[in-house]
Amino acid sequence: MTAAIQYGSRTIDFRLEYSDRKSLGITVTPEMEVLVKAPADTSLEKVKEKIRKKAPWIIKQQSFFLSFQPKTPSRKYISGETHLYLGRQYRLQIQIGKEESVKLKGKFILVTASEKSRAKDLLHDWYLQHARAKFHAIATPLIEKFKKHKVEPSSIVLRDMPTRWGSCTPKGKIILNPELIKAPKGCIEYVIIHELCHLIHHGHTQKFIDLQTKEMKDWEKWKMKLEKLLA
Repeated sequence: MTAAIQYGSRTIDFRLEYSDRKSLGITVTPEMEVLVKAPADTSLEKVKEKIRKKAPWIIKQQSFFLSFQPKTPSRKYISGETHLYLGRQYRLQIQIGKEESVKLKGKFILVTASEKSRAKDLLHDWYLQHARAKFHAIATPLIEKFKKHKVEPSSIVLRDMPTRWGSCTPKGKIILNPELIKAPKGCIEYVIIHELCHLIHHGHTQKFIDLQTKEMKDWEKWKMKLEKLLA
């Protein structure tokens, strides 16, 4: 069942599941959903009371995951429109030509397309190609650095993820969102380090935060940049 509580000016929606467990547990998913698992005889009021007590933690977790949610507004892919690459703004310039290509030229991303409707696909492929090369170049020294912790990702792959910047599978595969290529290098490093830390600590525990701070002292600055840049 779904329900909600009011905490100050904020509404916290949650999904409640009853089971034969002995204690009540609250989880905040990367999609910012609040899941509550409670013993079968727990009243809804008792569940709501527990959520109110945990509200600051829930909001903090949701805020944490928010930085991993791409929020780039929809684009029309027309000349004059601004597009990001490695944290810098470029104006899109589309021209019609037989030799299709995408090039950075000063403050412009110059797209030569056989027809205007091709611009979106050409630019998407260009971003993907650059993301593949840049992410691996940025990740390589960071992975080398993490070998002191006796961990190493099994692979790094790119995958479109509507609600995540990155993730780490139980088998050690790090997945990065190609949209991250639009953010500055520091933001990319932050997401990679975040996922590398998950190879050691799976949850967002204090140990995880301590390790992330040890490996990247200014991670909060880059987290904030990532939150604001693609909003």
